[in-house]
Amino acid sequence: MKATEIFQVYKDNIMPTYNKVPLIFVKGKGSRLWDINGKSYLDFFPGWGVGNLGHCHPKVMQGVRDQIAKLIFVPNNYYHPFQAKLAKELIYWSFPGKVFFCNSGAEANEGAIKLARKFGASTGGRFEIITFENAFHGRTLATLAATGQKKYQNGFEPMPGGFKQVKFNDINAVKAAITDKTAGIMLELIQGEGGVNIAARDFVQSLRKICDEKKILLIIDEVQTGIGRTAKMFCYQNYGITPDVMTLAKALGGGFPIGAMIARKELGDILTAGMHASTFGGGPVICKAALGVLKAVQKEKLLANCRKTGEYLLGKLNDLKNRHPVIKEVRGMGLMLGLELDIEGKQIVQKCMDAGLLINCTHDKVLRLMPALNTTKKEIDKAVLILNKVLQ
Repeated sequence: MKATEIFQVYKDNIMPTYNKVPLIFVKGKGSRLWDINGKSYLDFFPGWGVGNLGHCHPKVMQGVRDQIAKLIFVPNNYYHPFQAKLAKELIYWSFPGKVFFCNSGAEANEGAIKLARKFGASTGGRFEIITFENAFHGRTLATLAATGQKKYQNGFEPMPGGFKQVKFNDINAVKAAITDKTAGIMLELIQGEGGVNIAARDFVQSLRKICDEKKILLIIDEVQTGIGRTAKMFCYQNYGITPDVMTLAKALGGGFPIGAMIARKELGDILTAGMHASTFGGGPVICKAALGVLKAVQKEKLLANCRKTGEYLLGKLNDLKNRHPVIKEVRGMGLMLGLELDIEGKQIVQKCMDAGLLINCTHDKVLRLMPALNTTKKEIDKAVLILNKVLQ
């Protein structure tokens, strides 16, 4: 199909639920993408954090090729070895607990919400969950209600009840919101869609203390920060705490759809047979892809590379800040970085794309860069060179 035909088919046959960029990609390798015309792009925002290994990583592809000719699908009332192996690996990297597999971050967060409500029902009829302004937890109705951004909720009211939003990094606001109906507190340690806002260490540790004292579940949404994005396997490991529940998706599948909810051991049997399910969750092919991701992170020392290249990129972006007054602040952790501007960033993203660099703008004025964990200093230099020219 020619490009014009593809655009027309989308217009005629596919719901317009995305702000489309007029690019048609046909090939990817590492941090590179090629469009239908053969033009190459440096991808510094691979799939909202899906591409922690870049595109088409060999270990992911190998796992999928090995499995797809043997067994693609088996329902979850049977066993298969790779779901067992993946669950064991995730527990090894995180904390003693049990895993529920699904297909996306929204599904993982739905599972966490249900688990918190079931936990609350058994401990005094509690059901409320406290979340935070500028949070993003998904687009299902329950996760929309948990999301602290009205723009995503408009037109879908009334929102499901049982959620309270308070100011991020404000422990007094949290304390004021807690009642005898509070079952959980749910947060991202770095608010990606909210503008790359980083939770303060003392704030997170205070949350952990409050949850322990009041027997409230601390739910950490690591859909975007998990699998090495912040130079630790999971972002919570930067804070000296352990969550009661953690949710994962995006990078875990290396480009294939998977989500996971991990609950600590004492909570692992709250959801029993018939209470929750996901038809395709944790299938053989997807689990082999995810095992390939974890293997690559370990064998290729990507956490160390993330730390090294993250510091390098942060330094380069601060150099840009010193040269361009339009940049108000540079912030982030590992390879999850944001540049807050004093103008809207849409035009900058467009001009970077024209020059062969793919980045993102969130919250209108925050440029977001999340390159693959195996990115190189040479690729960073090229990306920063393009960004500098565009800002000039």
